[in-house]
Amino acid sequence: MDPLFIALIGFLIMLALIAVHVPIGVAMALVGVVGFGQMAGWAPAVSLMATEPASAMANLDLAVIPLFMLMGSLAAAGGLAGDIYNLAYALVGHRRGGLATTTIVASAGFGAICGSGVATTATFGRVALPEMLKRGYAADLAAGSIAAGGTLGIIVPPSSMMILYAVLTEQSVLDLFVAAIIPAALAVALHIVAIQIKLIRDPEAGPRGEKSTLQERLHAFREAWGVILLAVVVMGGIYSGIFTVNEAAAVGVVIAFVIALLKRRLSWRSFVRVLAEASAGTAMIYIMVFGATIFSYFIAITGGAAYLVGLISALPVPPEAIIFGLLVLYIFLGAFFDEVAAMVITLPFVIPVIQTLGYDLVWWGIVNVVVIGIGMLTPPIGINVMVLNSMHKSISLGTIYRGILPFLCVDLVRLALLVLFPVLTLWLPRVLG
Repeated sequence: MDPLFIALIGFLIMLALIAVHVPIGVAMALVGVVGFGQMAGWAPAVSLMATEPASAMANLDLAVIPLFMLMGSLAAAGGLAGDIYNLAYALVGHRRGGLATTTIVASAGFGAICGSGVATTATFGRVALPEMLKRGYAADLAAGSIAAGGTLGIIVPPSSMMILYAVLTEQSVLDLFVAAIIPAALAVALHIVAIQIKLIRDPEAGPRGEKSTLQERLHAFREAWGVILLAVVVMGGIYSGIFTVNEAAAVGVVIAFVIALLKRRLSWRSFVRVLAEASAGTAMIYIMVFGATIFSYFIAITGGAAYLVGLISALPVPPEAIIFGLLVLYIFLGAFFDEVAAMVITLPFVIPVIQTLGYDLVWWGIVNVVVIGIGMLTPPIGINVMVLNSMHKSISLGTIYRGILPFLCVDLVRLALLVLFPVLTLWLPRVLG
């Protein structure tokens, strides 16, 4: 049987297994082992089931993911999301649309601790949405700012998505974190612009709040000491070179744990829940990595990736058109899959294409994360939208989709800027060396 035909059949079987709710990592591993066994023999195929998980478990870069997940869970249990939200509100809540702006800024800050888009959306769905509705905000603006703010959780470093991309493509985690700084700042700025555009059209959608006094602002700063300390130590330690990424993650876990204890917000029951959440999330990612690695061996031995590269290289179109096609594909996938799945499934096919076209893999990593974030808002699914709707059934899907429209527009502008001007992504890593 033609190896390329085997590759196509394997890919379709993988999608069918995912469609019937087989876990994505398991589906990729099953197809990879069976396909590899058909091509190279069953003894090498079965050995992959042992060697690849062992190799992934020994990878120090991948070990950062459970640490950051545990740090994020401890931070959420310790109420740090509420602290950073209150601080942002004390600073800008008195402006028109201030609570929505607060949500965007706080989501970016919490994303730097949490590293997950879905978790950021769920957290501020609990913290911010009731506050905005209580203070007279339009439901579409309130829900839209939370769903859009959730996408900042995967672009603001440290990000589990960037770590996963770095591991699967053998890039430097620190280079990706540095490269994400300007795109993340651009994301926050453009989301705030989207709020102002909404308010120009509907001034009553985001009424002004009461202006905080100097004493109230100082109190908010004191209450948010934990968030500030955690962000300064973890990110400051990484970028200053005091810590490696692994060391910063380990130190962050300890600090988040101590903060939660000092604030008396961590009971034994909540601590067990934190461990369970972090363990479940880590297990899911590790299984996806195992499956993706095994599936990559299968695709490599069939020559499917090489054939795809040759086919695309022969197309009478400029490289920019191919990149545009890939971006459309990722937006489509992001609407149906969570961010990790959308990346893991496609990397075995996409990375060889990007390398052949001569693009920088660090640049593509940031673009990849950004475009998957856009997919998390895109109809007909949009996982952030679904998470928010499941938490607040009183707000219809139509209302949420109407609310995310301004954010979706500015996100497309941001994506275009990053694609057309790679210097926005690559300048800082080059300067910092």
